[in-house]
Amino acid sequence: MLKYVNTGVVFQEIPDEVTLAINISGCPCRCPGCHSRYLWEDTGEPLTPAAIDSFVSELGTSITCLALMGGDADPLAVVDLARYIHSRHRGYRVAWYSGRIRLPRGVDRLAFDYIKLGPYIRHLGPLSKPTTNQRLYRIKPDGEMQDITHRFWKK
Repeated sequence: MLKYVNTGVVFQEIPDEVTLAINISGCPCRCPGCHSRYLWEDTGEPLTPAAIDSFVSELGTSITCLALMGGDADPLAVVDLARYIHSRHRGYRVAWYSGRIRLPRGVDRLAFDYIKLGPYIRHLGPLSKPTTNQRLYRIKPDGEMQDITHRFWKK
């Protein structure tokens, strides 16, 4: 079962979106230099469809996207939540931030509008650095993953 520790409305995780970032605990990736080590432990409240409904009810149209930040311990549960959000809350886009190098087997990319892949590697930097190994993809209707990482880079 996925658990979340906290949430926050953010403006920089997904370009052109006002995003509710939902920080999921139990991260198995353990990236050196991780800025969210508190998410390594299995702690927090269950991240259920009812919790999603509550977030959407509370925030309404002040957000345009829900980002599932983590969930690498159970990627198929992340897919199930993404599908739930798309079916029950059709006006919202869904993003997943994964620390994995590749999309895990069995993950349906069409369940998402955006997927970030890649562990944090300190010397390569975060998404905002052109040297980063991390990539943010917009998922096109045909399932193609369009790399939009450059949108984070200042010109």
